[in-house]
Amino acid sequence: MEKPVNKLNNILVLHKSIKLVLTLLIFGSIFQMKAQDERIPFDQGTKYILADVAVTGKISYNEQTVITFAGLEKGQEVTVPGEEVSNAIKKLGKLGLFSDIDFYVNRIEGDSIYLELNINELPKLSEVKFVGIKKGKTEALIKDNGLTKGKIVNENLITTTKNYIENKYKKDGFYNTKVNITTIADTTSGNEVKMLVTVDKGNKIKVKDIVFSGNEKFSDSKLRTAMKNTKQRNFFRVFKASKYIKEKYKEDLTSIVNKYKEKGYRDARIVSDTVEFSKNKKDLAIKINIEEGHKYYFGDIKFLGNTVYTDQGLSRMLGIKKGDVYNGVLLEKRIADKSKPDGEDITNLYQNNGYLFSNINAVETRTANDTIDFEVRIVEGPIAYFNKITVVGNDKTNDKVIYRELRTKPGDKYSKETLVRTIREIGQLGFFDPEAIEPGFKNVDAGAGTVDIEYKLVEKGSSQIELQGGYGGGGFIGTLGLSFNNFSLSNIFKKEAYHPLPMGDGQKVSLRLQGSTYFQTYSVSFSEPWFGGKKPIQFNTSLAYSKQFANTSSGVDKSRSFDIFSLSIGLAKRLQEPDDFFVLSQAVSFQYYDLNNYNVGLFTFGDGSSRNLAYTIGISRNNKGVNPIFPTYGSEFSLSGKFSPPYSLFNKIDYNDLQNQEAYKLKNETSAATTGRNGANIGPGQYIDANGNKVDTYQEAAPDQSKIDQKKFNWLEYYKIKFKADWFTKIYGKLVLRSLGEFGYLGDYNKSRGLVPFERFYVGGDGLANYAQDGREQVQLRGYPNNSLSSDEGGTIYNKFSLELRYPITLKAAASIYVLTFLEGGAAYDNFRQYNPFVLKRSAGVGLRIFMPAFGLLGIDFGYGFDPLTGESKAHGQEVHFIIGQQF
Repeated sequence: MEKPVNKLNNILVLHKSIKLVLTLLIFGSIFQMKAQDERIPFDQGTKYILADVAVTGKISYNEQTVITFAGLEKGQEVTVPGEEVSNAIKKLGKLGLFSDIDFYVNRIEGDSIYLELNINELPKLSEVKFVGIKKGKTEALIKDNGLTKGKIVNENLITTTKNYIENKYKKDGFYNTKVNITTIADTTSGNEVKMLVTVDKGNKIKVKDIVFSGNEKFSDSKLRTAMKNTKQRNFFRVFKASKYIKEKYKEDLTSIVNKYKEKGYRDARIVSDTVEFSKNKKDLAIKINIEEGHKYYFGDIKFLGNTVYTDQGLSRMLGIKKGDVYNGVLLEKRIADKSKPDGEDITNLYQNNGYLFSNINAVETRTANDTIDFEVRIVEGPIAYFNKITVVGNDKTNDKVIYRELRTKPGDKYSKETLVRTIREIGQLGFFDPEAIEPGFKNVDAGAGTVDIEYKLVEKGSSQIELQGGYGGGGFIGTLGLSFNNFSLSNIFKKEAYHPLPMGDGQKVSLRLQGSTYFQTYSVSFSEPWFGGKKPIQFNTSLAYSKQFANTSSGVDKSRSFDIFSLSIGLAKRLQEPDDFFVLSQAVSFQYYDLNNYNVGLFTFGDGSSRNLAYTIGISRNNKGVNPIFPTYGSEFSLSGKFSPPYSLFNKIDYNDLQNQEAYKLKNETSAATTGRNGANIGPGQYIDANGNKVDTYQEAAPDQSKIDQKKFNWLEYYKIKFKADWFTKIYGKLVLRSLGEFGYLGDYNKSRGLVPFERFYVGGDGLANYAQDGREQVQLRGYPNNSLSSDEGGTIYNKFSLELRYPITLKAAASIYVLTFLEGGAAYDNFRQYNPFVLKRSAGVGLRIFMPAFGLLGIDFGYGFDPLTGESKAHGQEVHFIIGQQF
């Protein structure tokens, strides 16, 4: 009996016979004919009417389905041998479902022919088992190679799986990885097989030594630094392992030559390189022999073929002068910087102005001694225009939401800069995977000067849910938040649009409920990015209500409460000058504060009400790109001012005399004596104190200061200025540096009225706002407890500086994960006399961020405060911060 493994291998080999049958048919070979038990030849090229096709062999498909796949129909005219049968074999072969395909003639009756199609299905996968790797690693390998139950098992699947696994482990340093894949028939089912994948990773190969010879201009250590991917083993190396990957090693050899070219050594080359494995096969040594050559300088640089730009303009763009040290890498980047799609180079200069078909090359024309002359040869070509612009992949988001963000318009002059900007704008929407946005060039016609662009998008979840609970302020705090970031208000009354909610118009609706035993907060907000539908004017509105009770040491006292009602409406308009990255925003907000016996030290009065009507105006510029979760370039600057009306200019209240006025209310102004609360006889011009006793002066009457403050802050009067600068710079590869600076100031119009107890800055901790709605701003400064760097009343001035290194683990649509390390410094001050921007509370630490479309941003930071807090004598030490829903 033939072994099952050999049987499958024979079937796979038979699959190759398809090509042989096709070849024989194309060259008019003689068909085999079966009549009863004999096969007889027939005339070549004869036309027949197809009477029937019998399907035989080992198959599970319905016979008619197979015939349909083959493209044959009863009653059609066929030539035997001929094109119809040949095409049928090709169609069935392309399906990749069968191991062998053969046609036979059963019989011929007059002009009718009866054919037999004999095929065998390829086996399907019933089970896969890995040997030699940990169980936790197998799930990813199964997913990456599509080794799911029911998968067709053919030579291609086995070969691609083997190559994928070997290359994967080689990239991890297991250079000698060997993979063997065998299959065995599954006796418990029909045409199915079990797959056994045996992985022998071998030893992880470390680079023990990298030795150079022939180098005089650069030391060994500097040349090793130029090798970005292949590193010599070093105990202190953390971020880059000393593993050997052949492809990356070849790239590093090029980097060594480029380092020489950057310093003038044009003729530098690698004479030889050897990789020697140790006897134990655990490490290797690399020997590189270099020929440095002579140092060169730039000579004359001439431009040929340019009619659009002058020689002087192109020379300024090139930025290289006669006599400069030769730098081949710089010259290449100034001609066309392949590392930056929006780089400042001559190629982009042309392509940003319509010359898609331009071609620019720098050619050496003369070398004299140590000087090289160049010609920059330019073929400008015709101006190109955008023709047809299409978008694919948006299943939920309506076309209008995407098309209104496109900068590439049909009929506009081609611009690479505009193309790159469009990719950024689509990524900033937050509805698509920014890492997967792909602009495809279609129908590029140099003769007509047109190009079609098709943007391929991958939609991701845009709605988020926030569900959390924890202890804070002495009690349990629960939060439920829902954000629908691609909402459609226009379809809210259409039943068929609910999946589960009407989506697709790019609007945002957020609902948030938060509560504990001592407070409840309810808020709802709505945002429309294109108010009116014609221009990028964003409309925002929000409504919130909060009720808080006094949380004392003996428990919650519901007889003492604080209610806050908030309403805001705002517009933000994209500007065209200085450029269209600028946005002007304006908003009007109103808060009503109602205090009922709420004497907890948070405010200077515990009974009464206060109102906060304010106008906010701000200007910002944001060109961060392309991924809003993990920007790799660009910056964001914002300057805003929040202003209340200057009530003290027109309310005719003398705030310096408020105490006198309040005391005057306690004065007996009648000509006759009156009786106080305690029965005391109060004469004309005399006062009564809080206990009902008769006193002679208002100072002795001691007016209630809280009543004075309540009148002072009946309508809040203040202004607040804030500035923020945020930069993102790619350091190397995927490593990104974020540089941040912030400043805030709360001021007053009338010194006698004083600063309001609201709208203060609270610095320190995770920066999460929690439930407070009294206008306070929580400023993150990790390494210290929440609000610990401000006084109990909150600061009126603050500044903060931060450096953060970020590195992504994955930026896939399902989950974006990156690690970070940070240095921060900041402080809050009660007034300008205390302000010193150089006296800061400093911290450092590491963190992790995870962004999932359904839950938003989650993270954890381990910070260390280097400075003591008030009452501490040494460095504050470690603090752990959990980040939920914070901005990117």
